[in-house]
Amino acid sequence: MRIVITGGAGFLGSHLCDRCLAEGHDVVAVDNFITGDPSNIAHIDSSHFSFRKQNISEGIFVDGAVDFVLHFASPASPVDYLELPIQTLKVGALGTHNALGLARAKGAGLLLASTSEIYGDPLVHPQKEDYWGNVNSIGPRGCYDEAKRFAEAIVMAYHRQHQINTKIVRIFNTYGPRMRLNDGRIVPNFMKQAVSGEPLTVYGDGQHTRSFCYVSDLVDGIYRLMLSEENLPVNIGNPHEFTVLELAQQIVALTDSSSEIVYQELPEDDPKKRKPDITKAKVLLGWEPKVLLEEGLAKTLESFQERWN
Repeated sequence: MRIVITGGAGFLGSHLCDRCLAEGHDVVAVDNFITGDPSNIAHIDSSHFSFRKQNISEGIFVDGAVDFVLHFASPASPVDYLELPIQTLKVGALGTHNALGLARAKGAGLLLASTSEIYGDPLVHPQKEDYWGNVNSIGPRGCYDEAKRFAEAIVMAYHRQHQINTKIVRIFNTYGPRMRLNDGRIVPNFMKQAVSGEPLTVYGDGQHTRSFCYVSDLVDGIYRLMLSEENLPVNIGNPHEFTVLELAQQIVALTDSSSEIVYQELPEDDPKKRKPDITKAKVLLGWEPKVLLEEGLAKTLESFQERWN
């Protein structure tokens, strides 16, 4: 296939470029580097790969045939979408509309990168795909949550109205090589603080939970979903739940750090619990994560140390 990947120079997008190329496909990556980085795709040396610098909120222009569009363009870290709320809303609305327009014009399928933030601060645990969520549309995180909720709605509208072969993946916390060191998300934050001997900043009492999926597992689930017959949303994430304090302690031990753990006020609307129900992915895709947290954190730390050095 010839696959267009929006956000192709981002953390997840660049790993998807690698996977699709490894599977023998032609890949066109599109990015404007607002949060992506040219270094994430600098290693790719293939005649089957091309790159277009474009802001997809203003349009997507790709010559020739396209078989699938993987729509991964969006700020995804709270640091980014709190700084770029309008751009985040635009790429969720206008960018998704443009990606769907490209898919429709080319007779291609489209896979939307949605998020566990669809569920907000959930009142149901673990979160299944049929849960509608508990989201504050006017809170500081609303720019990201509602951008993704709108994106899901327009994707399903195009599926029903224009019979486009659409897919929706709801991505839970993911980590691994190529995350930005100043990403603002919990794994790079803790690792940077631990290695530099700074206190690890835990928000709240540290008892709120997250489920951490290593990037290779996530990409495998996404690739399987692309090839599947499923059109409704599918959770992809790791159901093994850890408190934020447990993660902090594990990273302190992994880095042999002397850092202390300090506590700060929990940000507004920050979810207290996050754990995917992946029954649907297991049954429909034959997928479940394989990489243990200890192994994934070690690989991630190694990749960060190479960049620090």
